[in-house]
Amino acid sequence: MLDVLPLEAHWIWMILAAILGTAEILLPGFFLIWIGLAALLTGVITLLTGIGEPAQFAVFATLSVAAVYAGRRWFALNPIETSDPLLNDRTARLIGETVTVVEAIEGGTGRVRVADGVWTATGADAPVGTRLRVKGATNGRLIVEPLP
Repeated sequence: MLDVLPLEAHWIWMILAAILGTAEILLPGFFLIWIGLAALLTGVITLLTGIGEPAQFAVFATLSVAAVYAGRRWFALNPIETSDPLLNDRTARLIGETVTVVEAIEGGTGRVRVADGVWTATGADAPVGTRLRVKGATNGRLIVEPLP
């Protein structure tokens, strides 16, 4: 299969590695880089040993699994520190905020205004205009309580 191209097999693996590395930059997900590393190593092994196509694909598959596993394990043991751990957790960012009821909370459910948005809220019954504090969030709903 690799012999239909006018390049030697190791160059095809290295080009694939470059394509996967570029794809990782364009479509960040921190997954393709490990597959690209496996392709690069497969190219180097092919260059040094001259192994045939079936063995190249076996080496690539094995290295891909090993690289993805090693990368995921390393990041699990060494998490990236962030200055804003709640960046992608909108509801958690709202805990402690003061909100205003815009649709009466009746039967435990209503709507509250948070800045320029309106959220579904659960909590003790409260009429329109009541100011409450967000004490938690679950399933995209704010849990509110009376102000102290």
